[in-house]
Amino acid sequence: MSEYVLRFVVGGVVVSAFSMLGDILRPKSFAGLFGAAPSVALATLGIAVYQHGVDYTAQQSWAMTAGAIALAVYSIFVCHLLIRAGLRAAPATLLSLVVWLIVAFGLLMLAGGQT
Repeated sequence: MSEYVLRFVVGGVVVSAFSMLGDILRPKSFAGLFGAAPSVALATLGIAVYQHGVDYTAQQSWAMTAGAIALAVYSIFVCHLLIRAGLRAAPATLLSLVVWLIVAFGLLMLAGGQT
């Protein structure tokens, strides 16, 4: 139970710090960008270093990086399907989900296997 409390506290502090940073920067849309994924990822990696060591955390960071790259490819693919192919949102999302899975697992395999 204490691990969850620690995650909650560390995550909250980091999210708040990133939100303040995003609030200072222009445009204001950065506040949402900085308040979400990076702060939660940093809090999780910090706890992973403490509990499991550097090697385990390095593997997890590679998995996060592969997921982020796959998400970028997914987002671009969805935009192309919506705008250029004229697909509706549900089919574009489902087709792009397959692309995300292929890219994510492909990058993980290139990085050396499973985490």
